[in-house]
Amino acid sequence: DRLADIETDKIVLEVAAQEDGVLATIAVPEGSTVKPGQLIATLAGGTVEAAPAPTQVTPTAVESAGDVTMSPAVRRLVEEHGLNPTEITGTGRGGMVTKGDVLKHLEGGAEPVEVSTPPAPPPAPVVETPKPAPKPMAADPSGRPEQRVPMTRIRARIAERLVEAQQTAAILTTFNEVNMAPIMRLRSRYKEVFEKSHGVKLGFMSFFVKAAVDALRTYPVVNATLDGSDIVYHGFYDIGVAVSTERGLVVPIVRDADQLSYAEIEAQVAQFAGRAREGKLTMEDLTGGTFSITNGGIFGSLLSTPILNPPQSAILGMHSIQERPVAEEGQVVIRPMMYLALSYDHRLIDGKDAVKFLVHMKECLEDPAKFLLEL
Repeated sequence: DRLADIETDKIVLEVAAQEDGVLATIAVPEGSTVKPGQLIATLAGGTVEAAPAPTQVTPTAVESAGDVTMSPAVRRLVEEHGLNPTEITGTGRGGMVTKGDVLKHLEGGAEPVEVSTPPAPPPAPVVETPKPAPKPMAADPSGRPEQRVPMTRIRARIAERLVEAQQTAAILTTFNEVNMAPIMRLRSRYKEVFEKSHGVKLGFMSFFVKAAVDALRTYPVVNATLDGSDIVYHGFYDIGVAVSTERGLVVPIVRDADQLSYAEIEAQVAQFAGRAREGKLTMEDLTGGTFSITNGGIFGSLLSTPILNPPQSAILGMHSIQERPVAEEGQVVIRPMMYLALSYDHRLIDGKDAVKFLVHMKECLEDPAKFLLEL
């Protein structure tokens, strides 16, 4: 059974009971800040400790199946496909089986095995912890109401990262606009058959991810990072897609986006969005990334300057689509237009490369047929 949720600066860790028993005492009330290894509760047959720092794999964040260690999310994936965990090679820390290991095992054509599940034991008594009463609305010196609320860990971390980005990088932003009519026509024509064929809706994000990958191939410096006085050029394309949640903005990573189809990208983005809003993203989902895309247009933003996601050197901002008059072949026509913004670290990326990168994306998006045919 899940005993508690521990909110870190990026994810929410589920702390599960490590053995059978009854929850005897709760050492810290809800909303408290705990340190790695601190006692949070006791069971009749043992103790449950807080998860150590999120950069480490810990007993409270993983589960064991025989001699195989995996996270709860990976365990569920193994059970869904009826796999034998002992047949999967783990590449994580200490031989832990990761989600990527399971997917690679499935792609290898391994035959699923029948897994027998023992009957579940009767549920243990639940000890309810009364939630602390909300603090009453206070008043400022003039008698007007105000309320003081502590920042969540993720909000505090977002604040730290934004200040870090502004203080450590020379951030500039370049803008362009794209005519979305070709993609909108393509999407309107094939969205129903696409969903029937792949079981996922055809959105705009897959087009932007694919266009970004093509532009990153052409201008590899935008996909690079700074490490001291060295420039690290990445030969892979791990694209972060920003997702807004009630807890704040998180950026899960679509890994090896150049090797994924449009359907696979749409499926991953949809899955990340759902898990982010449910607080079920893992550290593996949020770690790394060579380039990011954020879409303020879903909230109605017409134009903005996105902030870098360190140590990445560039981020693309999408915005809302609006019909505007534009000139085409000497005629004024109405087209669905979107502003694009590319914020970049000028220490590494010259303005010329940033502008040409954005123009390349514009050309890919405005002529998707030529782009899809790799012409």
